Amino acid sequence: MPDPSLHERILESFQRQSLLATLGARLARVTEGEVDIELPFSNAIRQQHGFAHAGAIATVADSACGYACLTRMPPGSAVLSVEFKINLLAPAVGARFLARGRAVRVGRTIGVASAEVVAVGADSRETPVALMQATMMRVEPRSGVAG
Repeated sequence: MPDPSLHERILESFQRQSLLATLGARLARVTEGEVDIELPFSNAIRQQHGFAHAGAIATVADSACGYACLTRMPPGSAVLSVEFKINLLAPAVGARFLARGRAVRVGRTIGVASAEVVAVGADSRETPVALMQATMMRVEPRSGVAG
């Protein structure tokens, strides 16, 4: 059974990310070590060839990685991206995109996560469009800044 307090902690931080709100992203699933973020396709994320922009795909993958690590950190922690690498596997074409972040290892201050982003078509078929590996750093939240 998923921990409701864990979901609430991640959701509270997620809701403060104005970029994710601007993109139309939503928190789809939270469990220890795993976070999924859904991004619907829209004109707001379209690039010049009609595909979802790589920046939008990278944004949800990065956030999924960060939140996956955060689920394994003590309450009151926050994370910052230190580094990430993304492989864009195919043009991002779909009705929506799902970034599945998974914590690989989380230590006292550094976490490593991976994310797969799939395009989901109108027929619910999934096509992998990106893979990310990311390093996250645990930080103590500053006054007024957390998560």
